[in-house]
Amino acid sequence: MTEQDKSRANAPEPDAERNDTSGPSAQEQALSADLAPLRNQIDAVDRELLALLNRRAQLALDVGEVKKKYGAPVFRPERELQVIRKVQGANPGPLLGESVASIWREVMSACRGLEKPLEIAFLGPAGTFSEQALYAHFGHEVTGVPCTTIDEVFRAVEAGTVEYGVVPVENSTEGAVSRTLDLFLQTSLKISGEIALKVHHNLMASKPDMTGVTVVRAHAQALAQCQHWLAANYPHLERQAVSSNAEAARMASEDPTVAAIAGESAANRYHLHIIRSHIQDDPHNRTRFAVIGRYETEPSGSDQTSLILSVPNKAGAVYQLLAPLAENGVSMCRFESRPARSGAWEYYFYVDVEGHQHEPAVARAIEELRRNAAYLKVLGSYPSSK
Repeated sequence: MTEQDKSRANAPEPDAERNDTSGPSAQEQALSADLAPLRNQIDAVDRELLALLNRRAQLALDVGEVKKKYGAPVFRPERELQVIRKVQGANPGPLLGESVASIWREVMSACRGLEKPLEIAFLGPAGTFSEQALYAHFGHEVTGVPCTTIDEVFRAVEAGTVEYGVVPVENSTEGAVSRTLDLFLQTSLKISGEIALKVHHNLMASKPDMTGVTVVRAHAQALAQCQHWLAANYPHLERQAVSSNAEAARMASEDPTVAAIAGESAANRYHLHIIRSHIQDDPHNRTRFAVIGRYETEPSGSDQTSLILSVPNKAGAVYQLLAPLAENGVSMCRFESRPARSGAWEYYFYVDVEGHQHEPAVARAIEELRRNAAYLKVLGSYPSSK
């Protein structure tokens, strides 16, 4: 190869010379210049926030030392809710109130975790809506303990291996979770909180389409909540109920013939493709969860109380039983019946009323209910999710 040939070979292409840029465009330079002072201000605010957050964390540690001195509980749901309501009330915007609540819940969770990380049982495996409810209530600085059944959640809390448990109570479409109601009747645990969670169901599989899928699995409640959509879109698929939606997702990750109905977190955890999202028949589908433990909350200012009642089997008994609520101006916000399993067509009634059991009107109503009822059990008073 001659020197001239080498020179031609090493010379850049004409188009490459024309397309070569030596730096950012004029528009990019102008954008950076306009953003620079704002970014500097954000950096300064971040430093202030970090200093204030650490100051708050130190105060939380000081509070923890005082609590240890008096044997007070680490987690007080009514106190944390009062803090959130207070900052929401003082919020001038533009942050939304819901965003403020989420931020402060995580701040308090992180500070509480310095004092003592809580262990919380939930209906597992990981990726269930019960786990989502857990983090929505306690924040992420806790240790979630997955349990295979609702019974196991109750046993873990009763045995003291965890401080609290989170169990599903009712769904806006399918109604009460029967097993939870039955266990409330047997347990000595108290309800100390509730979470109302928006439930969005997704159809997912190990492949990006439904080729080869022969069965769809989910918890029985989820299958019921999506039954019309499944009938309209995949009527040929067999439906099988399993212990949880997350378990269905795990199965789908291991078997290409299985599709699952579960939340987005389960799809992420088990690396599944979401075939269709929001397949629940009711677009406003919600599930209510209860927090169970030994702690009895103090009034927060916006509470409700859960009761179990039973009446003698005679005409007008239920009407006469509930009369004290109206007479004392106490509003009933939930009424559910369950067979007593005595074989005599007797029922237990699960009732939620507005207000805390220590409020005078509610206390008077409960006392009158106790005199009239064949059986009465106070499951607990707790801050309302409303």
